[in-house]
Amino acid sequence: MVNTIEWTPEGVVMIDQRVLPGEETFITCKNYEEVADAIRTMVIRGAPAIGCAAAMGVAIGALQASDENFDAEMETICSTLAGTRPTAVNLFWAIDRMQRLIAAKKAEGASLSEIREALTAEAEQVLAEDIEINKAMGRHGATLLPQGATVMTHCNAGALATGGYGTALGVIRAAVESGNPVAVLANETRPFLQGARLTVWELQQDEIPVTLLTDNMAGHVMKAGKVGAVVVGADRIAANGDVANKIGTYSVAVLAKENGVPFYVAAPISTLDLTLESGDLIPIEERAADEVTHLAGKAVAPVGTTVMNPAFDVTPNRYVTAIITEKGVARPPFVESLKALAKS
Repeated sequence: MVNTIEWTPEGVVMIDQRVLPGEETFITCKNYEEVADAIRTMVIRGAPAIGCAAAMGVAIGALQASDENFDAEMETICSTLAGTRPTAVNLFWAIDRMQRLIAAKKAEGASLSEIREALTAEAEQVLAEDIEINKAMGRHGATLLPQGATVMTHCNAGALATGGYGTALGVIRAAVESGNPVAVLANETRPFLQGARLTVWELQQDEIPVTLLTDNMAGHVMKAGKVGAVVVGADRIAANGDVANKIGTYSVAVLAKENGVPFYVAAPISTLDLTLESGDLIPIEERAADEVTHLAGKAVAPVGTTVMNPAFDVTPNRYVTAIITEKGVARPPFVESLKALAKS
């Protein structure tokens, strides 16, 4: 299992997911600006992993903030990190967690040195907790997969998208570890190719059978009866169970329902946004046009092509069979079941 992100004395170390699988390159972010840039440019991606990075960005920023202007500089640090990507709620959850820690330590009368030390420990704790959360999620989700099933997934919701182990791929890993010989169909996930570049690479490392599909093959293989279940991750889940995930997820969910294939979402409680009544309120990030017009730096569309590049879509709850969390499995009606899990 690859180390997606790590806190070190030299800085925040991340594997550069932009160049996988061709290169296994690690970069070291030595300040919060570099952490923010790594999130923005998708050196690191995936909602839980972004949350870990944000926590570490706050911590490294605190270590370098001046005593004289600590509060003002921390406000800038947090707002800069919060401005990197709008859809994944784990980003904001992690920043809020660090801000609440600062407030609590101040209320205790802690010194700035003690606050900095506490923030560093908290950032490392966010990472450690995420790995354990994913393993718990995997155990809950593994029971839902039929014996020997072929499971479709979309984008990368594995160790690379988290602190480790993975959400959707964590369910698959846990199933294999329990003795269920599942195989995986991985959609390529245009335009950034997270499925092709990252999911296939991860599963190959674990020797889990995986077959790569282009995104527009999903319906064909479902109709042919070759898919036993779909498991995806999420970047934000509204109170009613509407799910924001990588663009193309909605299409997969519709196809799954049409073909009688269960559609599962695996996400930690921190990905729930119970302040939003529905997915209509989830902000959708629009990314640069060249991600669509170019492939590996080479133009695949005419110069001047008008492009739409939403990074996410929202799957309405009616297409979701169940939502797998570290605290258990939520089923419809999600307004009730998600609230209950969040409080448990």
